[in-house]
Amino acid sequence: MTPGAGAEAPTDVLVVGAGTSGLALALQAHDCGARVRVVERRTEEFRPSRALILHPRTLEGLRPLGVADELLSRADTAPVVDLHLGPRVVTARLDDVTLPGTAFPHPVLARQAEVEAVLRAALARRGVTVERGTEFVGRSGERAVLHRDGALEEASFRWLAGCDGPGSTVRAAAGVTWRGRPYRQEILLADLELEGLLPGRAHVAAAAGGLVFLFAIGERAPWRLLATTRSSPSGAPFGQPGPPVPEEELQAVLDASGLPVRMLRAAWSSRVRLQHRLAGRFREGDVFLVGDAAHAHSPAGGQGMNTGILDALNLGWKLACAVPPVPGGPAQEVLLDTYEQERRPADRLVLALTHVLFWGEAGTGPLPRALRGRVAPLAAPAAPALLGWHRLTAAGMGVLAQFHVRYRGSPLSVTSGRVHGTPRPGDRLPDALVRCGGRAVRLHGLTAAPGFHVLLERSAPGLDAAALGAGPGTPGPRVHVHRLEDRPGEGGTVVRPDGHVGLRAGRVDAELLSAWLAAARGRP
Repeated sequence: MTPGAGAEAPTDVLVVGAGTSGLALALQAHDCGARVRVVERRTEEFRPSRALILHPRTLEGLRPLGVADELLSRADTAPVVDLHLGPRVVTARLDDVTLPGTAFPHPVLARQAEVEAVLRAALARRGVTVERGTEFVGRSGERAVLHRDGALEEASFRWLAGCDGPGSTVRAAAGVTWRGRPYRQEILLADLELEGLLPGRAHVAAAAGGLVFLFAIGERAPWRLLATTRSSPSGAPFGQPGPPVPEEELQAVLDASGLPVRMLRAAWSSRVRLQHRLAGRFREGDVFLVGDAAHAHSPAGGQGMNTGILDALNLGWKLACAVPPVPGGPAQEVLLDTYEQERRPADRLVLALTHVLFWGEAGTGPLPRALRGRVAPLAAPAAPALLGWHRLTAAGMGVLAQFHVRYRGSPLSVTSGRVHGTPRPGDRLPDALVRCGGRAVRLHGLTAAPGFHVLLERSAPGLDAAALGAGPGTPGPRVHVHRLEDRPGEGGTVVRPDGHVGLRAGRVDAELLSAWLAAARGRP
């Protein structure tokens, strides 16, 4: 067994797994000042995408890392969906819905493989290369044991992030329980050549047997099929592509959906087993669980990839802040514990939401079958009016986008003095038009850089990063100070690197802000 391969300094964050969660975590931690290393068991870069939707909150969180524009350039930013409800077809344009307070007013369609490619390229530009064919197999004291090219390596680290999926080796090595159960249904995925459908849009059919989705963003053929069926004893790992699906079974699924479509060829297909589980803990000492390693659920609502990225953005800056000089100190432990305190309740709610949605999409009982097969076609005439009620559709999209995730009970959410209105500490910072530096700018444009952002009201005392004990050379994320000239008062707000409000003060001063920043950096 050889020691760690020639790192000039110890790795601050060793990320196991190069899916979207692991790559986003590495990018956030790096841009906030940590030294990161990413290892991945798989040797190949490409794998068929299981996730196809990016929600607005995810794009907001990734924007400070400089990847949002590239993601949008590869996405379908104006998705059109044809809802097939019995004999009636209702067309919905997602770009007709405008979520308030964000630069990303609706979901976009983006292949998981494209998201991984963008994040991987961003890391490579920063000098961080994914080490493929390198498997985490366990620990030896304070070192990770990695297997590569038939040999074992011991790698030093300060923090170990398990982003290695629902069958997480890191979670098993940490002895963390995996609570929940498998679903009775599984997902059929396939890339198909079809005839009979309008191109350039998604098609969703409500049938008694379950919803059938066809997206015009296949990877090995023009159309991607996603459908549910009763689980089979395939033996494949949960959440991973299993054996191919016979073409006659795929055609039978299309026929049962009522879609006017004929399959010409199946370029690729797979069964994916599903489960509904939550890790007993998200932190065990120096080990943290992220994304599918911490929670596994159905694909209903397109939550999996997005929730994992939001986990990563929450944790990445905290690990960067927790880099010594005060290893293991009380303030550092309080900071690191906030990852589980904040994200586990949020992820538990996502699990509950996806469970309910999946019951409606794929439940095999009499009630969900009747809702899909009988009630949905009968309600079809009312669908255009409901879709035209933009406040209703925006409210639903806001829930799916996780705009309402709040960390108000976190030790990092602090109110000082008398403040009014929202956002409250722990809330997501909404976008708005403000005046700063003598010009009108968007608030999220001001905060689109890694680090903490101090938003001073018009009459607040003048401050700079050095006055806050966070000048050049200070470990951890940078501190940016902005004065909002159109916001009267002497107070201010501090925005965390993940876009949530940390501190709101009726009157700010350097001592108050320095104290909060010290706590947020894990310093005494």
